[in-house]
Amino acid sequence: MIKINKKISEILTQHKNEIFEDWLSGQLASVSLRLDLVSETELRRQSQEFLNLFVTASLSSNLQDINTPEWDGVREYLTSITYSRARQGFSPTEIATFVLSLKHPLFSHLRELSGVNSNDLIDMIWTATFLIDKLALLSIENYQRGREEIIKRQQQELLELSTPVVKAWDGVLILPLIGTLDSARTQIVMESLLQSILDTGSAIAIIDITGVISVDTLVAQHLLKTMAAAKLMGAQCIISGIRPQIAQTMVHLGVGFGEVATKASLADALAESFKRLGLAVIKPQARG
Repeated sequence: MIKINKKISEILTQHKNEIFEDWLSGQLASVSLRLDLVSETELRRQSQEFLNLFVTASLSSNLQDINTPEWDGVREYLTSITYSRARQGFSPTEIATFVLSLKHPLFSHLRELSGVNSNDLIDMIWTATFLIDKLALLSIENYQRGREEIIKRQQQELLELSTPVVKAWDGVLILPLIGTLDSARTQIVMESLLQSILDTGSAIAIIDITGVISVDTLVAQHLLKTMAAAKLMGAQCIISGIRPQIAQTMVHLGVGFGEVATKASLADALAESFKRLGLAVIKPQARG
């Protein structure tokens, strides 16, 4: 096996430029090439850097295990390319093809070897196939991790966007909640509300749950934690949006918000907040 590894390494070293040009030409001729996502100049640079690292790693004559220190540079560079292309919108197939397309030019040079019996040639092709396939699988795994990170980041951004704190009046904040309230979202809600209380010095925070799908014991606990934190910041909370269905469910479950004021509508909660602040809304008299 050592003899086979060294022979492949020699081919890569001696014919690196020819292999590179053949590999790049094959990528440029591929129907799956995404020049709308990567330019020819960038593709040439990435291919050149990857092949240089690939050839250097092969000098160790260890072509069976890509997890050894000799292959650190190859793995790290392939990971960076994969993450970048995952963000750009490449598909898993397109990312794996970047590595797999190296097979053809490498095999072509292996077949041109003179003085090599058929068994050794088969062993060399099999070893090279096994090596490149491993790197292609690594790129797919990295792609999956990259996409998962993107999805998590987008989910976090959506959570932050879905919990806006609105200043309705001097001293009055409104936090409209929509959808499901879980532990992760509760943390974001709490942080957003507390930061807004600190920034505005508001004395009242209205938490509107009109858009919350359902209120059970767990949701009530999340809301109580948020209100307790707001109280520590010196703000009173009012819950609005208690629909008939939610009220019946809460009674059935024995769930309550303690001494916190609850209102059926946001308008009622806003009126209550004005009352607490000693404000009054006066309708202007019609001109006679």
